[in-house]
Amino acid sequence: MTKILFFSLFTTLLFFSSCNNSDKTTVKNKNTETTVANYPYIIDKPDNWETGSTENTKLALTALKAWETGKMDEAVSYFGDSIQVRFDGMDQKMSNDQLKAFFGQIWNSTFKIYMKDWKSVQSKDKSKAYVTVFYRESWKDEKGVTDSIDAVNDFVIKDGKIVQLDNYFRKIH
Repeated sequence: MTKILFFSLFTTLLFFSSCNNSDKTTVKNKNTETTVANYPYIIDKPDNWETGSTENTKLALTALKAWETGKMDEAVSYFGDSIQVRFDGMDQKMSNDQLKAFFGQIWNSTFKIYMKDWKSVQSKDKSKAYVTVFYRESWKDEKGVTDSIDAVNDFVIKDGKIVQLDNYFRKIH
């Protein structure tokens, strides 16, 4: 009987203590107080993003479309004078002219982009803006064989220009 009573008491205490655990934490910054989820990792500014502007989305998509169709002058017109470009195995600061030459080197007249989705975000303090696009890109090689990748591009937008381009891709077999 004592064992059953002890087990019942222990179970009740465990139940009530679990009901008091919260999955949220209050974070106090200099001027604000925010409630955020208790995540398994800690960063300086959790939940720092909100929906960005449609103008930034249009800027990024228009630059990508110009590149897809081989209009390099138009494509680079949406970029700043100095651009950080990050592709697989490459992380380089380029001038607008260098970017145009780079785009020309990697371009193929058979490129076709099948857009899947995009998202524009900005930091809550409006100091950073990103447009992320998700798409499948296909092309034909010199022998006429079709190949493709799934790609994700992050465009960093500042003062109405793209100042950074990060490209991530997965080869489709």
